[in-house]
Amino acid sequence: MTAMAKTHEGLPVTPSSVSADGGQYLTFVLGGEVYALGILNIKEIIAYGDLTEVPMMPAFVRGVINLRGSVVPVIDLLARFGKGCTSIAKRTGIVIVETSSEADDNQDIGIVVDAVNEVVDIGRREIEPPPSFGAGIRPDFISGMAKRNGKFVILLNNARVLSVDEMTALSGMSHGVPAGE
Repeated sequence: MTAMAKTHEGLPVTPSSVSADGGQYLTFVLGGEVYALGILNIKEIIAYGDLTEVPMMPAFVRGVINLRGSVVPVIDLLARFGKGCTSIAKRTGIVIVETSSEADDNQDIGIVVDAVNEVVDIGRREIEPPPSFGAGIRPDFISGMAKRNGKFVILLNNARVLSVDEMTALSGMSHGVPAGE
């Protein structure tokens, strides 16, 4: 797999502004469901492999990869959603997403997906508000629902799903050390 999209340097992008106005989304399959992330935060897509496991991490942290000399943590979204671990198969990939923390530090994070589908244009009128229950994942992880080809695509809230600050806090709790110490 090769690079798919670059971020727009210097332009702040919030999940609500991306989904409220519609735009381009990368769709992917995870646990039999179709999800999407706005492409403005996606840096590239790579084949799954060469992960180094890191001890004492939460179950959703698969490990780290070396991406052109940078250490990039890899998150298993299925585990982050509390639905078990993603099974590694031929089409399993890692989507590299640029996130930011409260300290305004940009951090690249890899997310494991069953398969990458395509980049699609989703208009504002095609996006419904997220359901308050019944989606199988935390409601704050969803920025909206889009109907494509007679099925719903779950538009993920990048800032919540890949919150560096929340994952750091969860990491600290996983081995009994409060975050920040």
